[in-house]
Amino acid sequence: MAQQDSKKIFFENLSGAGKAIAVLTSGGDAQGMNAAVRAVVRMGLYVGAKVYFIKEGYQGMVDGGDNIREATWESVSSMLQVGGTVIGSARCKDFRSHEGRLKAAHNLVQRGITNLCVIGGDGSLTGANLFREEWSGLLTELVEQGLIEADAVQKYSALHIVGMVGSIDNDFCGTDMTIGTDSALHRIIEVVDAIMTTAQSHQRTFVLEVMGRHCGYLALVSALACGADWVLIPEMPPEDGWEDKMCQKLSANRAGMKRLNIIIVAEGAIDRNNKPITTDYIKDLVVKNLGFDTRVTILGHVQRGGTPSAFDRILASRMGVEAVLALLETTANTPACVVSLCGNQSVRVPLMECVQTTQEVQKAMDQKRFEEAVKLRGRSFENNLRTYKLLAHRKPESELPVSNFNVAVLNVGAPAAGMNAAVRSAVRVGISEGHKMFAVSDGFEGFYKGQIKEIKWGDVGGWTGQGGSLLGTKRTLPAKHVDKIAEQMRKHNINALLVIGGFEALLSLLELSEARGKYDEFCVPMVMVPATVSNNVPGSDLSIGADTALNAITTTCDRIKQSASGTKRRVFIIETMGGYCGYLATVGGLAAGADAAYIYEEPFDIRDLQANVEHLTEKMKTSIQRGLVLRNENCNVNYTTDFIYQLYTEEGRGVFDCRKNVLGHMQQGGAPSPFDRNFGTKISAKAMQWLSQKLVETYRKGRVFANSEDSCCLLGMRARALVFQPVVRLKDETDFVHRIPKEQWWLKLRPLMKILAKYKTSYDVSDSGQVEHVIHSRPKDSDASVAM
Repeated sequence: MAQQDSKKIFFENLSGAGKAIAVLTSGGDAQGMNAAVRAVVRMGLYVGAKVYFIKEGYQGMVDGGDNIREATWESVSSMLQVGGTVIGSARCKDFRSHEGRLKAAHNLVQRGITNLCVIGGDGSLTGANLFREEWSGLLTELVEQGLIEADAVQKYSALHIVGMVGSIDNDFCGTDMTIGTDSALHRIIEVVDAIMTTAQSHQRTFVLEVMGRHCGYLALVSALACGADWVLIPEMPPEDGWEDKMCQKLSANRAGMKRLNIIIVAEGAIDRNNKPITTDYIKDLVVKNLGFDTRVTILGHVQRGGTPSAFDRILASRMGVEAVLALLETTANTPACVVSLCGNQSVRVPLMECVQTTQEVQKAMDQKRFEEAVKLRGRSFENNLRTYKLLAHRKPESELPVSNFNVAVLNVGAPAAGMNAAVRSAVRVGISEGHKMFAVSDGFEGFYKGQIKEIKWGDVGGWTGQGGSLLGTKRTLPAKHVDKIAEQMRKHNINALLVIGGFEALLSLLELSEARGKYDEFCVPMVMVPATVSNNVPGSDLSIGADTALNAITTTCDRIKQSASGTKRRVFIIETMGGYCGYLATVGGLAAGADAAYIYEEPFDIRDLQANVEHLTEKMKTSIQRGLVLRNENCNVNYTTDFIYQLYTEEGRGVFDCRKNVLGHMQQGGAPSPFDRNFGTKISAKAMQWLSQKLVETYRKGRVFANSEDSCCLLGMRARALVFQPVVRLKDETDFVHRIPKEQWWLKLRPLMKILAKYKTSYDVSDSGQVEHVIHSRPKDSDASVAM
């Protein structure tokens, strides 16, 4: 499918010729930094610039010599899946001094470097901005000392800086997610899931300390993702007397037949008097007051290690390319910027605005202005905290509003990881709103058979980390059984419906909406939350379950490529799921470093296949040892996985051999990723609150009656915001034959994958080039990961 017409950059007219770009990683390491380095190097070389590694961060810049080396295309091969930073990172005292920065300037000028891409935290980026401001003065000093020629001052008059934030703490204001945060959450959740099994066996309480000296993001989101009983973070210390409240909560949970307790503590957790709250203090408290068998686990640097998640690889790759574009477009008067993430879009924000806002958070905490500190962290952080409180702490029955409304929740379509988290969230928010919640087993098939029962707060405990669908899900559509479903709606007095599922869920709501003319029982508020690994639901850029599937694909591709390590040159042909939607193949290809990804949305023929084989053959003749080709399962009826495997085998004979692998249903299985747990939790909570609002609005003369378009909606993430959209209005956006949206945002990522695989292609930058301000530009519901 051709890219939509817009401002585009082509290889011929986007030129970095004569420019030198240097990339460095500074401060603490974070998973995904290597993906960012790889993207900067390859995009820089693609546009004709010279690109340099600066090893060991600012220390390497000060020391010079072999620490500053020219990079080649091959020098960043096989680093996408490696954690940490292969070019090294170090804290540098020398760069804090004027003499150190003078040495650094000399080393850069000697190599003609006037463009810096800095990957690090706020300290690293603040240092880069100071260096930029001092640049002309430093060059003048170097001339006076006779270290450089006078004409160098004019030739290298300006230093251009672009930053990318690499930090597992997600403590930088101005971006929804920093590189490394999602991977750190993966490490935490892996440990928590493992600990939960042993805690349950022995009826133990576990106190877990996670990183976050000044920021509680990791603690808060991991608590939300695993359903922790209590969480302590520096931005919002607990009220005085919290110890008794916490013990009451733990005791009540045990009385409710729960066999374990999980308490998550940020390493920088404090009380209202700024006094540290330690894990040992909490352990002693629980043992003394409750007598529970209690253990402490400090995760430490495990959180920094390991392979980067699919999210971090994609985020870092997009940011790296955007950083090069920003450097090429910058002028002497352009302020230093940071490439950041807003929703699912890359944006540029002024570096010092971000740094100042980040510093204001710490000032607010120091001055005990905790509510303000939470607000300064951003809407995503506020929403996480609000949702955690809503789901973790049940109000006494006497404090719950009485609505007398019955709300049914069901799963429809194929199972997707994160569905259970969405159900748990819906049930608990519904109960908090005063509704009676009903669970429907096996989708609409169970609905018409009467498999409907009330579900209570405690019934969904521990559901967040469970894969698949505990309610059961079927692809059955309601149209054939609409009379029986209406009868069950009447029998159980169902006043609202929450449907969690994929394309079948959308079709189901369309059918129920049409049935309103005949059956009053369907004249109730209905909302759908998208959940499918295929990510093919119109009206939403992301679906629950797609991130878990991407991680399964990425991890498997890593292992498959590693299987060829030390052998002769080999190309792997891998088939992914997705129906006719190429999301998994494309984005999975970007995360795994694929050479090609064949999808239905971008038609291809035998000439394209031949060109891909020739391209791979040329790469294999140099130093690339392994190739990776992804194919969406329904991309072409004739060019099957077997056909492509046989073609590559024949045409690559004598240069490389081939292997094929069909990933199949492993993409649907497994525990949900942190992203899917939180996306499911937060989007479902929002859907439930919308239903509550609609129930009040449509309650007239003792009954609920809702038959307008806007009472039957899909809640989806559109670019930067969560939006409720009437399902009937989504018809025009939908290709019903192939079960995909007519327009899909991720198609803009395909040229990015091709560029990083050394293809000449166009790259759409219609969304690039806009510098946005940190706070005022964000839409109300902006949330990268509304999830995260």
